[in-house]
This record gives sequence, structure tokens and C-alpha cells, in this order.
Amino acid sequence: MSNPSALPVGRGLLYITFSATAWGTAGAAAALLYDGSGLGPLALTFWRSLGGVVLLLAVWACTGLGNRSDRGPRPAGAALPWRRRAVRIAVNGLGLTVFQAAYFVAVQQTGLAVATVVTLGSAPVLIAIGARLAMGERLGGAGAVAVGGALAGLAVLVLGDGGSGEVRPAGVLWALVSASGYGCITLYTRWLGRAGERQSASSTTLWSFAVCTVCLLPFALAEGVLPQAEGLGRTALLLVYLASVPTALAYGLYFAGAAVVRATTASVIALIEPVSATVIAVLLLGEHLTPAAAAGTAVLLASVTGLAVAETRPAARPRPA
Repeated sequence: MSNPSALPVGRGLLYITFSATAWGTAGAAAALLYDGSGLGPLALTFWRSLGGVVLLLAVWACTGLGNRSDRGPRPAGAALPWRRRAVRIAVNGLGLTVFQAAYFVAVQQTGLAVATVVTLGSAPVLIAIGARLAMGERLGGAGAVAVGGALAGLAVLVLGDGGSGEVRPAGVLWALVSASGYGCITLYTRWLGRAGERQSASSTTLWSFAVCTVCLLPFALAEGVLPQAEGLGRTALLLVYLASVPTALAYGLYFAGAAVVRATTASVIALIEPVSATVIAVLLLGEHLTPAAAAGTAVLLASVTGLAVAETRPAARPRPA
């Protein structure tokens, strides 16, 4: 019998979709912060992580979520061994550190559009390979077509940039490093979900950002951790938003959804992030969306929708006990 407390796949898809959309705003916020805050990518990632920890602790204090962590199904009902919990915290925390820090470095070096597209465009390929090797997951025909369509849409987005964004090899390399960190988080979260080790999404997010904060502190101090005095109010507002919506909220929902959605599916749905980043760049940053970029966005959204439909179909059919 299935666990009645398990998150439905459809809701997991919705959570990941929201997270991907919110993440697209994080890159735009970082681009705005680079212009006037005096913060570098490592200091920016540090403040984002620290803010996420503070907000999640506040939520725990108000709701008592900390008392309900790690209540997922476990063999023999025993408490999860301390070493396995430590490994889980370390993997998620280090993966999150690499994902965030490398992404913000890529945004600084090669621009928002290129960094986002390369990071989220390469992640599905890396995750598909890892899921096949580590968990034996298969895409199937519909999934393969959807992944191919998503990558094609991303390619059109890059080619449709019209030369407005300079592609720098160092920035592209950092984007690939960021994709690797994201892939590790996705694969490990899904593997834990398949093993029946479901912990509270808020607990996972809190501990992951705590590890990220500790790891980044010395680098942030070396880079310059304090923002400049000029425009401090604007900087503070952007940092609060960055720590709340695309961090504490989005990652909490992502960890919850990734435990019940296939790893490759989660990675492809997360490709919505470059779409939301492109929309924000046009509406907020004044960039122009070329016809080729608009076509790539449409192909990407269609591919994500198709993959989501393919993911929900098996759940609708009865399975043997």
C-alpha cells in the first residue's frame, strides 16, 4: 500500500515549476545587485544563504516544523543513523554551494542570459546520464523527444541572442560547474526518495543552506562581504527578496517535489528558469526579445509541458502491489 502522506506526483510537478520560475528571478536580482551594491558573486551567495537560514529558522520557530522533520518512511521504523543524516546534509549543502556560487560567477562573467541558458541547458544531459548509470531510469520515447526539444529550444535562445550578450569561455565553464552541482542535488534527492528516506523539505533546505553559508564565509570575507554605503536601501531590499522567494521558499518546494518526480523530469521542468529570466530581462532590464529567442521560448515551454504530461501518465494506471 502506498504511503498516504507521500506527496502526489502532480503536486510535486507544480512545486518544481514554481521553484524554476522563482529561480529565474534570482539571476535578475543578482544582475541588479552587481550594478550598485559592490558585492561580488561569492559575497552575494553568502548573503543569500545566510538570509535563507534566518528565514527558515523563523518559520520553524513559528510553526514547529523542526519537531516533524525526518518523519518519512524508514525500514523497521528506526531513526535514521547519524552518519547517513550527516552525509545527506553534506551532499545537499556542498552541491547547493557549487550550484549557487558558480552560477553567480557565471552571471558576472558572461551575462544573465548566457549563464542561465548554459547552466540549465546542460543540467538535463548530465542528470539523464547520472540517472541512467546510478538508478537505471529510462526516459522512454516521449521523454527523449521532450529532452531533445528542450535542448533545441535552449539552443535557439542562445542563437537568438543577437549578439547582445557576450559569450565568454570562462563564464560558460562556470555555468557547467554550476550545472554539475545542481545535478548532484537532483540525483541524490531522487535516490533518497526511491529508498524511502523522505525527510522534511524545510529541514533539508535549512541544513543545506547552513552548510552553504559556512563554506562560503571565508571566501566572502576575502572578496568583501559588506555592501557599499551608496544605495544601501536598494541593496537590502534586493537581498531580502533574494533570500526569501527564490531561496527559502523555492528550494523548500523543490526538495519536496524532487523526492517524488523523476530526476530527469525535474531537471527539464527547471528549464523554465531561463524562460522566466528572459521575460524579466525584457520587462525589467529593458532587453529586446528577438523573434528567434521568442521561438526558442515557445519550444522550451512546449517540451516541458509534454514531459510533465508523460510523467503523470504512469501514475494514472494501476500498478501491481
